Amino acid sequence: MFDYNSFTKAVIKANQELYGYINTHMSSSDLKESNTIGYGGDNSLEIDLKAEKIFIKHLKEFGDIYSEEIGLLSSSSNIKIIIDPIDGSHNFKSQLPYYGTSVALKINDELKAGFVCNLANATLIYKTNKDIKTISLCNEKELKDFEIENSSIGIFERAYAYPEICTKLYENRIKYRSCGAAALSLAYAQNFSFVLFAGKVREFDIAAALYINSNLFIHQDDEFLIVTKSKGILELIKGIIKNNRL
Repeated sequence: MFDYNSFTKAVIKANQELYGYINTHMSSSDLKESNTIGYGGDNSLEIDLKAEKIFIKHLKEFGDIYSEEIGLLSSSSNIKIIIDPIDGSHNFKSQLPYYGTSVALKINDELKAGFVCNLANATLIYKTNKDIKTISLCNEKELKDFEIENSSIGIFERAYAYPEICTKLYENRIKYRSCGAAALSLAYAQNFSFVLFAGKVREFDIAAALYINSNLFIHQDDEFLIVTKSKGILELIKGIIKNNRL
């Protein structure tokens, strides 16, 4: 039987080590592009590679590692650990405080756990069963979550590539932000009226957050992912996307 408690502790330790490195040992060389092209197709930053090594060190004993930087490390287990070592790399490089990490656990191709860390404020949101928990990385104490009713804004990741949809959202008086860290935005979906993720949907970006918010309304196709608390908002956004495709 899989030891979820030990796995959770290992994910926490990995994030704590990375958070400590960023805040005490990081140098300007960590923000430079490496010669490595990540599995996602982009040039990895040096910090991406260092973060990946930290996660591999802590998690490799639990199963196969599937990371944004190196792809699939091995394929000998029915357990796959999906990692985005730095979610929001461009934000991180520009010192925009909205970046983190993402870890999802699959057993026999079924999502069983999701962890998304906000490295800017040292919090980790995760779900390994029915309950969603948020803890502080600094002392591992559980933080109180406040349910936000009637959220006033949504999140539209990669909005810059879809000006027509932006126009339609404006015409419908729908306020939104584009934050630049997909896993974080999706993990916080319960705080927003919606999260709309556009473009190529990669498992690294969405797996952990989708498991965390599996109780919400979710629509996904080959180009768009919508996560929201409201069935009405879901249909409205789907309609805007559909009309844009006509």
